[in-house]
Amino acid sequence: MTAPRALVVTASQRAAAGVYPDKGGPLLVEGLTAMGFTVDGPRVVPDGDPVEQALREAVAAGYDAVVTTGGTGISPTDRTPEATRRVLDRDIPGIPEALRAAGRESVPTAALSRGLAGVADATLIVNLPGSTGGVRDGLAVLADLLPHAVDQIRGGDHPRPPRSTH
Repeated sequence: MTAPRALVVTASQRAAAGVYPDKGGPLLVEGLTAMGFTVDGPRVVPDGDPVEQALREAVAAGYDAVVTTGGTGISPTDRTPEATRRVLDRDIPGIPEALRAAGRESVPTAALSRGLAGVADATLIVNLPGSTGGVRDGLAVLADLLPHAVDQIRGGDHPRPPRSTH
């Protein structure tokens, strides 16, 4: 079976405008590569409608997963969850719940992240916060979930426990 393909999308007005370099996107690329994904990106776009466009293009291109960083907070410009919701066919609420729970262990304000996760066509989409700490925490959670979720979306079977021989 071929390695799953992932795209990293960074949602940031300032990074897209060149005000400062994208730091979270490269961390995501490194982490997803370590999980066995063939990774493209980071694609840096302003938050909002450009995120939706990038997600729709990734789904059309047949990526197995798209992981975004940025735009998940509560500031007026944080609109990644809204852009993501318009693309998703099915929600997977347990992933963002796990991400927020893991983040809260070190940063109580991680509870304010509004990130989503779900499936659009056959592409898994996950929103991570924009901070490098949020990306690192998110990768630690996703390492246990992402490869299995992608396998399931591809039609893989659940692993079965060995049969008892009594």
